[in-house]
Amino acid sequence: MSSVGSMTKDGLLANVATFDEYRASGGGNGVVATTALGSEATIREVEQSGLRGRGGGGFPTGRKWRAVRDAGGSRRFVVVNGAEGEPGTFKDRAIMRANPYQVIEGVAVAALAVGASDVYFAIKASFTREIERVAQAAADMAAAGLLGDLSFTIARGPDEYLFGEEKAMLEVIEGNDPLPRVLPPYLHGLFATMPQPGWDAHASVNDIDTGTGTGTGTDGSNPTLVNNVETLAHVASILDRGASWFRSRGTPRSPGTMVFTVVGDVARPCVAELEMGTPLRVLVEDVGGGTASGRPVKMVCSGVANAVLPGDRLDVPMHFDALANAGGGLGSGGFVVYGDDVCALAVAHAYSNFLWVESCGQCPACKLGSGAITAALADLEARGDADQLAVLQRALATVTDGSRCGLPAEEQKVVGSLLRRFPEDVVAHEEGDGRHCALGHDVIVPKVVDLEDGAVTYDLRQQYKRPDWTYAEPAA
Repeated sequence: MSSVGSMTKDGLLANVATFDEYRASGGGNGVVATTALGSEATIREVEQSGLRGRGGGGFPTGRKWRAVRDAGGSRRFVVVNGAEGEPGTFKDRAIMRANPYQVIEGVAVAALAVGASDVYFAIKASFTREIERVAQAAADMAAAGLLGDLSFTIARGPDEYLFGEEKAMLEVIEGNDPLPRVLPPYLHGLFATMPQPGWDAHASVNDIDTGTGTGTGTDGSNPTLVNNVETLAHVASILDRGASWFRSRGTPRSPGTMVFTVVGDVARPCVAELEMGTPLRVLVEDVGGGTASGRPVKMVCSGVANAVLPGDRLDVPMHFDALANAGGGLGSGGFVVYGDDVCALAVAHAYSNFLWVESCGQCPACKLGSGAITAALADLEARGDADQLAVLQRALATVTDGSRCGLPAEEQKVVGSLLRRFPEDVVAHEEGDGRHCALGHDVIVPKVVDLEDGAVTYDLRQQYKRPDWTYAEPAA
């Protein structure tokens, strides 16, 4: 896979075809170390490593594990988030294709640390290559005794964006639509028996297992750990080589490496593992080859989840704090590049439409607000309707009201930043009735279906998706 590069021969993207190859490279040592250390020492090692979640939030992994371990209850679960639906991102699928064994071992370490006996690997049903690799890796690890008594289930889910949201992911595993819950998984996890507004309680675990029990109290909360694929892929090496080894790369507050994706207007769309703190310019210009058109970079979007970064900020280090301080965000490490021949208003319209369509509708302010933002942007782009600026201002201010998940905050961040940082593109439409903007407007949201050998394939069906999650027929 020439489009996928690893910074070291034993990095996360190094191809490991068989279990024997994995064992020969030290695979399994993490589980052995965890078994010897026990829960508390294992969690402490992960805490000391400084590993932060690679799924977008950047939450300290060890702290998350401790919260689940200490949450009480008689039953715990571990869920692997392999849904990867953030536009511009392909890193989790690249890891699963290259070496799924490291992910499965990370799951085993996490389960031992938090006291879980059941694991669910949540992944989109459309990720057929990845499912095959994960299933084989899990079978090989189980046959070698590295999963102990763990129950391992692959939970196939829909293509909806919200499947990747951890509270919605639990709903899918339970057989429901991806509609985010209110409480986080460590408080109210899988198959919880404690009734909560907005979803159904399940029969008590005690009732199921023994025919007795009330299903009340913390026994029914089933604290659940949800970790991203890449986060877990780092874990086995940390337990094998130690926290100080992991901290020898990256920055003090964002140690280690991360697998980044660069797509959009670049010469070489690809996935690469780099140290945290590597300048964004290295990813865009050295790894991605700069813009395919040869024109200057106008902006870089971190998926649809964060504020846009103007092209004059490419020297910002790629780690959580620096990108936040620069007005953007690291997200899940997927960066979409646009040259200076693209209209920022068109990008805002495309991204807003994506978020509106993918909103689940449980929170009226989100669904109605994102719809109003999308409609206002469409009018401003097509007809230069200046009255829509006031509509945008009001809707952006209220779209997050009462939200259960981060989707409306993403709308607020990415759309608001595009309008603020490129006001000249807005003015070109406002003053010219939408016809005097000479920049490109043919923008699609780069939802990546495949990325291999320098060629990226986007989900072109997304443009026909409707707000009720059905699809319109393409125009003849």
